[in-house]
Amino acid sequence: MSRAARLGAFIIAALTILVSGIFFIGGKQYLFTSTYRLKTQFASVVGLDSGAEVRVGGVHSGSVRSVQLPSKPTDTITVWMDLDRSTHNIIKQDSIATIETEGLLGNQYVAISFGSAEGANVVDGGTIDSEPPLVMADLIRKASGVLDSSQEALKNVTHATANLSSISAKIDQGQGTVGALVNDKTIYTQLDQTTRGLRDTVTKAQVGVTDFQENMEALKKSFFLRGFYKTRGYEDSSNLAKDEIPHLPQAEPLKTFTYEPQLLFDKVDTAKPKNQKSLRAAGQFLADTEFGVAVVVVSTSMTGDTAKDLVLTQARASVVRDYLVDNFGFDDAQLKTLGVGKKNGTSLDAGWGTVEIIIYPPDTDVPLPPSVMSIN
Repeated sequence: MSRAARLGAFIIAALTILVSGIFFIGGKQYLFTSTYRLKTQFASVVGLDSGAEVRVGGVHSGSVRSVQLPSKPTDTITVWMDLDRSTHNIIKQDSIATIETEGLLGNQYVAISFGSAEGANVVDGGTIDSEPPLVMADLIRKASGVLDSSQEALKNVTHATANLSSISAKIDQGQGTVGALVNDKTIYTQLDQTTRGLRDTVTKAQVGVTDFQENMEALKKSFFLRGFYKTRGYEDSSNLAKDEIPHLPQAEPLKTFTYEPQLLFDKVDTAKPKNQKSLRAAGQFLADTEFGVAVVVVSTSMTGDTAKDLVLTQARASVVRDYLVDNFGFDDAQLKTLGVGKKNGTSLDAGWGTVEIIIYPPDTDVPLPPSVMSIN
């Protein structure tokens, strides 16, 4: 072989090695950087390929080493990632990997969130959790379905508008009952007279109902029915709300005492007291502590009649207030009541509800009843 041929063969071999090295180095990111390896799993990678970028907190910090298909249809796709060693103190075992897209139609990359400060460190070859990627095709299908529904609704509106126009035209022409009513004053006059008669009848009925309610209130106080209401712990419902406020103060409570009503009252549907000595701790606190206002709040569970439950909670609140005022020394003007009737999240014992004594610090603004506010 001549010297020129040998020189040419050497140059070709050197170029081949150089080109191969360039391709090898180009396909091996972080070749000269200390890295560690993590994996995560997805049901679908939506076009993610080997060599794709891995970002930690939005910063390029690694690359996808490989994307491995599962061996069974029920398994998930495994994505192996090479990450810069500097991220080892940021990525924790509670970090989450997601597949994101640059823009709407850009390349896919893997985004990894920061872990919590108390989270355990990941190990080389370890696994972190993932969230399913957002698939543009699914969004387009959903948007298409919404557009189809909107078009159908628009057709219905157009059809309804056409029907309304037809009906309006018939009314203007005096067709049908409504058309005759609008265009014929005789029918209107007859209907007006009929309506006035109905209004008079309703007014008389309302007066009768009012009289009936007044008579029933008088019967409540009569000798024969007094025992019926006494068994429920109260005689006159009109006095139950005399110390009641419309809602709780806005201040932070100083102390709250909570009681089960079945420990304080005789039956589930009465305000007749029993074992009121269990209220002593609250009464002693009121007597020994400087406070602004205290509220006895009573509720029932969601079962039962709403109107009866409201009166029952007002009665129970008044009974608790009377015991505390009669047995402990403090300004009784500072103790208010609030019967709230039905309330979600009360006692598991059906109908009983809860009893709370909520105590607020000095200088707490007391909500005024609507009648007092209107006078002021």
